[in-house]
Amino acid sequence: MSVSTAPTRSRRRWSPLPRRLVRSLAGQLFVVQVVIVAAVVAGGAVLAYLFTAERTEDAARREVTSVAHAVADAPSVRSAVAGPDPTAALQPYIEQVRQETGVSFITVMDSDGVRWTHPLPEQIGKRYLGHIDWALEGRTRSETYTGTLGPSVRVVTPVWDDRHQVVALVSVGLTLESISAQLSGPLLALVGVAVAALALGGAGTYLANSRLRRHTHGMGPAELSHLYEYHQATLRSVREGLILLDRAHRVVLCNDAARELLGLEGELDGRPVAELGLPEALVAAVLGEEPVRDEVHLTAERVVVLNTSTIGTGLGRVVTLRDHTELQSLSGELDSVRGFTEALGAQAHEAANRLHAVVSLIELGRHEQAVEFATAELALAQQLTDRVVAAVGEPVLAALLLGKAAQAAERGVELTLTEDSRIDDGVLPPGLSARDLITVLGNLIDNAVDAAIAGAAQHPGPPEVTVTARVDDGLGAGVDGPCLVLRVADTGAGIDPAAVEDVFRRGWSTKQDGRGHGLGLALVAQAARRNGGTVEVGRERGAVLTVRLPVAGRAARERAGASA
Repeated sequence: MSVSTAPTRSRRRWSPLPRRLVRSLAGQLFVVQVVIVAAVVAGGAVLAYLFTAERTEDAARREVTSVAHAVADAPSVRSAVAGPDPTAALQPYIEQVRQETGVSFITVMDSDGVRWTHPLPEQIGKRYLGHIDWALEGRTRSETYTGTLGPSVRVVTPVWDDRHQVVALVSVGLTLESISAQLSGPLLALVGVAVAALALGGAGTYLANSRLRRHTHGMGPAELSHLYEYHQATLRSVREGLILLDRAHRVVLCNDAARELLGLEGELDGRPVAELGLPEALVAAVLGEEPVRDEVHLTAERVVVLNTSTIGTGLGRVVTLRDHTELQSLSGELDSVRGFTEALGAQAHEAANRLHAVVSLIELGRHEQAVEFATAELALAQQLTDRVVAAVGEPVLAALLLGKAAQAAERGVELTLTEDSRIDDGVLPPGLSARDLITVLGNLIDNAVDAAIAGAAQHPGPPEVTVTARVDDGLGAGVDGPCLVLRVADTGAGIDPAAVEDVFRRGWSTKQDGRGHGLGLALVAQAARRNGGTVEVGRERGAVLTVRLPVAGRAARERAGASA
């Protein structure tokens, strides 16, 4: 089966002018171009023939006219027409002249039109077929007339005597058949040139269309149209962003997903990627010489995974983008849940140790000391829980604070909630998602705990992290209307004033362990911008970071953004 199929494909592919070629765009263009070339060549040949024929006929008129004048002016002719037997004197001479000049006939006649000479001797003595009136009046004139030899171009001129009287007439002519014979040579050459031009044009057209056929893979207009529609549908349906750049890093193609991920609007074709208003780190990665593989970048509102590759041998670059925002949020939530689990495990371990201590005191008979120890430990453990539950009515924030407090305690950091913290249940709008709250407060506390531990040697006492969570009027804070204030302070080394502008840039970190830090604060800034909020950096004992998020609802935030 496979043996018989291969030759069939080969014959279908290489047979001359196959049906597929005729259907293809290249085949249709080939046929059209051959028709155009043939029409141009044929038109040129016809025009050249008409022009040549006209010039040949004019040349024939001039030739017969000059021969007629020469014969009429010849002294021997003048003397012969005045003699007793003009035919005997003129016929041999006229025939010799006719053969030497190549004209079809030379007829000498009297003033009544009776022939004295003619190429056909039997026509001598008969009347001339044609017009002689103007010649009798002393004028020379040409005409096309059908005589004894057929249609001919002829001229009639008078023969004058010494007294300037018309004594005879001379007619010289060329038959149209002889004129056509003169055209046969140039016509054949013209046909040969036309055929050569048609062959050359057809060959060039075939070669050009063969190249086009290779580029279009033999597809016809309908197939190319369908391919374009599939191409557009695919670009619009895929969720991954796709950008194609040329050699000069100008945008050649950008699908809808890329526009949405990067927040691009307007006409993009032909614009340099450096002028699209993208983050500097993202632009640098796109324009870098080395390909990028799964590199995480932050835009104004999204986390994207970037990949780049070169097209061919330096034809341009392909940039693909995947939305990592939700995955990053889920990762943050997973880290928080993992932290809660670890904190619960640590608390269970501590609770078991305390329970062993209480049991041991009871076994030693020191019941009062066992009760005092158990009561003190219970009060200490319940103090932060009561404080958080009483001040923060929002369940997500309360759970996050309790979990982070347990994590901090395990690492030797004291996490406290300020006295002015107060968030009632139901204050936060539905538009402020739990993920964004976890992203903002969780990353602020994690960075603060790390900073407090790192700067423990610079401050007396245990490392501390202080959290403030409240709702205020937002006056003077760059937020229109009531806002949620999340403020986290630590006892670390603080943030260098020169680095304040870079704090929320992806990759910035005070850690030097080479573990890829520097994303948490960037995510905080992104979540704040996404919800119409602001982020501030300050300094007290250590670093102080304050996030303000509007709580007046989405409509108020949109109005505030439009007015800004």
